[in-house]
Amino acid sequence: MSPSVRSASPAAPPPDDPGWAPRDPTLPAPRAGARPRASLPRRLLRATAWLFLLGGLLLAGAFTAGYLLVSIPAANAAAVAQSNLYLYRDGTVLARDGEVNRENVRLDRIPPTVRQAVLAAEDRDFHTSRAVDPKAMVRAAWNTVTGKGRQSGSTITQQYVKNYYLGQEQTLTRKAKEFFIAIKLEREKTKDEILQGYLNTSYFGRNAYGIQAAAHAYYGKDAARLGTAEGAYLAALLKAPSAYDVTTHPENRPAVLARWGYVLDGMVKEGWLTAAERAALRFPDPRTARPATGLSGQRGYLVQAVEEYLTGRGIVDEKTLAGGGFRIVTTLDPERQAALVRAVEDRVTHRLDPAANPADRYVRAGAAAVEPATGRVVALYGGVDYTQQYVNNATRRDYQVGSTFKPFVFTAAVQSGAQTQYGEPITPYTVYDGTDRRPVEGWPGAPYDPANEDGESYGEIPVTAATDLSVNAVYAQMAVDVGPAHVRRTAVALGLPATTPDLTASPSIALGPATASVLDMAQAYATLAAHGRRGDHTLVAAVSRDGEPLPLPAGEPRQAVGREAADTTTAVLRGVVESGTGTAAQAAGRPAAGKTGTAEDDKAAWFAGYTPELATVVALMGQDPESGRQEPLYGALGLPRVNGGGPPAEIWARFTREALADTPVRDFDLRLMPGAELPEVPPTPDGPGDDTEEEDWYETGEAGPGPAKPERPERPARPAKPRGQDR
Repeated sequence: MSPSVRSASPAAPPPDDPGWAPRDPTLPAPRAGARPRASLPRRLLRATAWLFLLGGLLLAGAFTAGYLLVSIPAANAAAVAQSNLYLYRDGTVLARDGEVNRENVRLDRIPPTVRQAVLAAEDRDFHTSRAVDPKAMVRAAWNTVTGKGRQSGSTITQQYVKNYYLGQEQTLTRKAKEFFIAIKLEREKTKDEILQGYLNTSYFGRNAYGIQAAAHAYYGKDAARLGTAEGAYLAALLKAPSAYDVTTHPENRPAVLARWGYVLDGMVKEGWLTAAERAALRFPDPRTARPATGLSGQRGYLVQAVEEYLTGRGIVDEKTLAGGGFRIVTTLDPERQAALVRAVEDRVTHRLDPAANPADRYVRAGAAAVEPATGRVVALYGGVDYTQQYVNNATRRDYQVGSTFKPFVFTAAVQSGAQTQYGEPITPYTVYDGTDRRPVEGWPGAPYDPANEDGESYGEIPVTAATDLSVNAVYAQMAVDVGPAHVRRTAVALGLPATTPDLTASPSIALGPATASVLDMAQAYATLAAHGRRGDHTLVAAVSRDGEPLPLPAGEPRQAVGREAADTTTAVLRGVVESGTGTAAQAAGRPAAGKTGTAEDDKAAWFAGYTPELATVVALMGQDPESGRQEPLYGALGLPRVNGGGPPAEIWARFTREALADTPVRDFDLRLMPGAELPEVPPTPDGPGDDTEEEDWYETGEAGPGPAKPERPERPARPAKPRGQDR
């Protein structure tokens, strides 16, 4: 063979190169004819595909099984609702609520704009979408899990199924049944039939089931005569019936108006209402509720407060509670409840004469009593009669608390070890400038120079005297010294809700523009009485349905502020009763601490006080019975001005004396901050104090022990002031 031919042939590998990658001698030899193994990514992809296929088959099987096994049931218990039974804590009957108010109407009797308002509020795609919306359900579940608020993700069809066939409980089983029943129902009923059923079964508050009952409850007319604005308000109620009832909760009016506007804006967006028509609408205030006569007197107020407690804490949702069948044991004491009613009637109600004195028409009374050791609410006074005056004066949050807020400023000062602008620690005897209209120092915001009551100036005055006389100039400066934000945090820690209207961190916070309820204030003062230890107030001792108890919040007491801070505040507030604006409270015949207060323009007068055993807050409020507008109390009860040291303190004293008649007189056991020792208080006319030690759970160790009965020189002299005059 020629050299040229040989050069075209493949070159032979060198003797030491086999031409392939050598096999690892530690691994076994491959079997003859075996296929190469797939790479890891391919194996994972293949396994994932099989899992998806298997999951799809399982879902399809589960869907088929659910569709076959779940049938459309008969109407649920809520559709034929029962009554609820309310008991005092001793087991005696407090009230039994009435039968459910419902009247079905045909869809063609409901104006189109009212139907459209409901769709705009609840399910705008109702007529074009399927019975269930999986995407919305997943989105709602995700928002709930991620803390964006609980959402149902349910269509109107699903809500109708829940209202009429199932219940309101939040369980996976119920949601699964709702899903399949909704699918079946859509195949058996038209959209109009489903919408009609939904409008006739939805709960609108005021014990009204269905649009017809709601139209009468809120506007005193048939559903056929509802206007667009009225229909939009009723549609807005579906989200939170009680909270959005502006006659019950006037403080929620901004939220109600926002929801009402959301409904109307949705109608415009869907083309059901023009922008011009929308702009011309005005909010249609509903009429005052007319509750069942079985809830007359105080019973209706008590039931209302208990229901708000249960639903507000998530113990039972509003619609399920309205469905009935619950046995509710309250913490209310029938004897103390009766004593509170007698005290209000004796000192206020029986003295009113609207025919001779027009100002008496405005007088409204509210009161609440809480046991400091347990947090149990033992008595409430909501108004003259639930069937005549629907708004509960014990729980409403729309009247300023005035100077009853000032003790929280002092508590915050001691709690934080605050100092004045001149570096002096704030104690009961720290001297402030009480000059009228004195501008506060150290506040970076707009200038603030609060006026004292009646423009009085006191010059240099110690904190004790400034508290007794409720000197605004002193407490506004103290709020700045402490820090308004810290004052706010302290008030919330003591028991005021963080959502209290006008609880703003500014110097004016000291003067009480916040509109906490009487019950809120009673809880905060109960915390002071309990040496700074707070147990959230409770109105319910037990609740059950069909014999099955429902869990209640644990409510374990906790130290809200240090004991020294709370006890030093109590020591200062004793002076208000001994020789300040609250001397009328001495008629209780017991060691007591308290504070008077007056709202701006004298539209409300308060007395908040406590003994070691009981904290009670009383308020008189001025309100026009026709317009609902807040009015001053000038001239009411035949008095030039109604002050907290007048009828409110008198009610407090009579109630406290009677409520504790069978309880031994006991003095306060106080641990005071250094430099705050007070002189011994003379024994009350009823007998010496009891030196019994406090409950063990008071002993937290947060504040060092102080002397049991410290001695100090006499208090600095206070400016003269007429007895009972409030500031």
